[in-house]
Amino acid sequence: MNGVKLEGDDGTPIAVPLSERVHWVGAFDPNLRIFDIILKTANGTSYNAYVIRGSDGVAVIDTVKEGFAGDFFARLESVAAYSEIKVIVLNHLEPDHTGALPELMRRAPQAQLFISQKAQTMLKGLLKQDTLSFTPVVTGDSVSLGDRSLEFLHTPYLHWPDTQCTYAPEEKMLFSGDVFGCHFCDKRLFNDSVGDFRFSFEYYYAHIMRPFKEYVVRALELIEPLPLTLIAPTHGPILRDRPQHYIQRYRQLSSPALHNELSPNQKTLLIFYISSYGNTRRMAEAIYQGAMQVEDVRVSLYDLEGGEVGPFVDLIEEADGLVLGTPTINGDAVKPIWDLLSSLAVVNLKNKLGGVFGSYGWTGEGVRLVEDRLRGLKLRVPIPGLRVKLIPTDDEILECTAFGLELAQELTGARLSKVINFADLA
Repeated sequence: MNGVKLEGDDGTPIAVPLSERVHWVGAFDPNLRIFDIILKTANGTSYNAYVIRGSDGVAVIDTVKEGFAGDFFARLESVAAYSEIKVIVLNHLEPDHTGALPELMRRAPQAQLFISQKAQTMLKGLLKQDTLSFTPVVTGDSVSLGDRSLEFLHTPYLHWPDTQCTYAPEEKMLFSGDVFGCHFCDKRLFNDSVGDFRFSFEYYYAHIMRPFKEYVVRALELIEPLPLTLIAPTHGPILRDRPQHYIQRYRQLSSPALHNELSPNQKTLLIFYISSYGNTRRMAEAIYQGAMQVEDVRVSLYDLEGGEVGPFVDLIEEADGLVLGTPTINGDAVKPIWDLLSSLAVVNLKNKLGGVFGSYGWTGEGVRLVEDRLRGLKLRVPIPGLRVKLIPTDDEILECTAFGLELAQELTGARLSKVINFADLA
């Protein structure tokens, strides 16, 4: 397998060297097809854990899912005695990384556990032990293994509050936790030997890291200056070939593209609608015309009936405002609107402007329900949703135009608490 030996002559799992002093001691889970309910895994995943040896002792960085602890301990025992373990580092506390921790601490009771500051209460809740000894660390803290050392980088929300990265400066290796990882199981282990995992890498970023782009950018500011020969994530291939390429890709994925096309003061407002009989469509068109009257707002209008949800999510992520139009059918907003809203869980919408409108026949609950969902997604909804019963009249179309104008003015900070003269909009 391209030089990667995973088992000894007797079939026992053995460690894989990353360097003379660093070994992989993880496990493979090729049959996993769904991870954390939301991620599909076409060929399984790996649980990566590592051992680094210094002149004064050994450090274990992360463990594996509990059901795979046997492989982990066998590999660990092939390169270190439990009495040599001085340090245990947990970069992340999810069960797929901490499943073997209780048994490891039982076998190596002298080892000191290092976790992030934000992991303290989570660790107690995970292991249900009040007497557990550990050392919380932040960026700038380090631990010595003699002629090798470990430095800690505080990288929260990638993708839990507790996450951190660990850097071995003498080896120029970054143990990155979930960052730069993916669910891709290939026993050839290294990125220059495994099959094509680009889809898995991008898919993992989109579902795990994308909602926390601002934290990705902060983490990259810590990581980009580091001299690196290798990135060792907790899932997927070990990145020994061109590790900087994957850092650059994270930078690209985390940087807004649309803002390069806008002037510094320009805002973007997206209007999406679905219409049963053309009434909500007429409202949408009038709202669009009203918003277009504000010079520094770039307004776009989309009919959900004519597009896939996926590309719209990309647009919404970079926009400043989102307006949704839905009829009310059977006391609810219609399915395409809910499909779009459910897809927005993977992006950060906090403090974006939100607005809702729609035509209805009986009671018009759809607008209010969508407003509540926008607030739940952390959007601002400062202007009450606009509802029109059945076919909008000419005066109601003017109300829609005023609604669009107000939303656009809200984006630019030009909205005033005053009554708009509909005659000026006609």
